[in-house]
Amino acid sequence: MTITSDQPEITVRDLTVGYTREPVLRGFSATFPRGRMTAVVGPNGSGKSTLLGVLAGVLRPAAGSVERDREPAFVAQRSAVSDSLPISVRDTVSMGRWAHRGPWRRLTAHDRAVVEECLAGLELLPVAARRLGSLSGGQRQRALLAQGLAQESGLLLLDEPGSGLDAEARRLISAALENTKAQGTTVVQVTHDFAEAMRADHCLVLDGGKLVAAGAPGAVLTPRVLEEVWGIRPLS
Repeated sequence: MTITSDQPEITVRDLTVGYTREPVLRGFSATFPRGRMTAVVGPNGSGKSTLLGVLAGVLRPAAGSVERDREPAFVAQRSAVSDSLPISVRDTVSMGRWAHRGPWRRLTAHDRAVVEECLAGLELLPVAARRLGSLSGGQRQRALLAQGLAQESGLLLLDEPGSGLDAEARRLISAALENTKAQGTTVVQVTHDFAEAMRADHCLVLDGGKLVAAGAPGAVLTPRVLEEVWGIRPLS
């Protein structure tokens, strides 16, 4: 059963952030419901990844505030990890426990059990001893997601976790996200996949660094919004 709350997990107020003089996000305000999945969508350059970076604490806003009660687990894209990194899949997932144990400390029996559960949940046990860089793109992204899940933070942030992956990898990732949400985790994912966004509980539509629409996916991903933001015209 999905655990939900009427209280927001994250509240963003009047956020302005950018890499140069021209801000990427301008006066951005939004809430992210606790215990639910929020999909963040918008065309390229709309500010989606910048927003995620601010929520993760990687980017500092020039103005505004981000209110959250707990540190998030941030799942990077597989392309952000070097192929030459000499680390196994199991060690990669084990690093997720550093949030609880600190780096380089011996894992407890509970830590190891969490790691094995995350590996099994994403069907990575057969490749757990392999080097991360030797995996396919889908396997590597699943390993990074398993690392995020191993943190057990209750707040999971993902930047296009299914982008460029085959159907089986996307299925496993979607199933893992639904499972962790059912356990009470708040999930926020940036996605270009409208079908994935429609499966979320909540949706934010960004365009030009501003919030265009927010609410249930079916209520905000309307033909009017699709045409105004993406230039997608409904078939006549």
